[in-house]
Amino acid sequence: MVTKKKKIIVNTIVALIFFALIGWVAIGLNENSKKTSQNNQTTSQVDEWNRIKKTKQITIGLDDTFVPMGFRDKNGKLIGFDVDLANAVFKTMGITVKWQPIDWSMKETELNTGNIDAIWNGYTKTAAREKQVAFSETYHNATQVLVTLKKNNINHFTDMKDKVLGDQTASSGDEGFSKYPKVLKQYVKDQKVVGYDTFDKAFNDLNAGRIDGLLIDEDYARYYVAHQPNPKNYTITVGDFPVDQTGVGFRKSDNGLRRAVNKTLAAFKADGRMNEIEDKWFSK
Repeated sequence: MVTKKKKIIVNTIVALIFFALIGWVAIGLNENSKKTSQNNQTTSQVDEWNRIKKTKQITIGLDDTFVPMGFRDKNGKLIGFDVDLANAVFKTMGITVKWQPIDWSMKETELNTGNIDAIWNGYTKTAAREKQVAFSETYHNATQVLVTLKKNNINHFTDMKDKVLGDQTASSGDEGFSKYPKVLKQYVKDQKVVGYDTFDKAFNDLNAGRIDGLLIDEDYARYYVAHQPNPKNYTITVGDFPVDQTGVGFRKSDNGLRRAVNKTLAAFKADGRMNEIEDKWFSK
């Protein structure tokens, strides 16, 4: 009897020690979580505009295969509409742009962790993105189109019935594909899309016949097709996707930076500099 009581007492003590340790671990994890959350919150509340003005440099993230917004020429030089526009905007402020190629699907993470200071690369405004970033005023409009090979006789979105569609992962077209299922999604094979990390890879598969159509930004589509050896081999179809508004993405805390860019963009529109850059990249 005494032995059983001792065992019960020992087991009870062991159990109490065990649960106490669990409690201490949980408290420690909770405190670390709070500290991490507080650190993130502190970081997110810092307006980096003063630092950017002082160093006279800003880091902008982009997908450097996204023609004609930001891409490499045959010599590897970074060129494009957004490249010219951003460089010109910050030049007026005495600030140099450092361009940082990024994984487009990670763009908001790159911004909010401080690896870049802005996203400026045909960045379409969407409700989902507005939860993560603060946008500049709209400076360009476009829409999503379907690019196909003319030989396949796809002239309407309905002609994509049971055919394979591609797009860029985490692009505005990718979001629109799901958000507006009656526009195109209902027709394509299995109502699914093949995702690519860059549009140049998607075009390679389109040309090889591995996909039947490509959902893509209108600016990219028209520029790409116009610069092919045989532009007449492609069909660009405009459907019922809404017009995309393009803006610059900033951290929500960077109010000074956003105001400075908005002010300069407005000046560019007023004095004709915006039209000059647009004509260079979008004129017929």
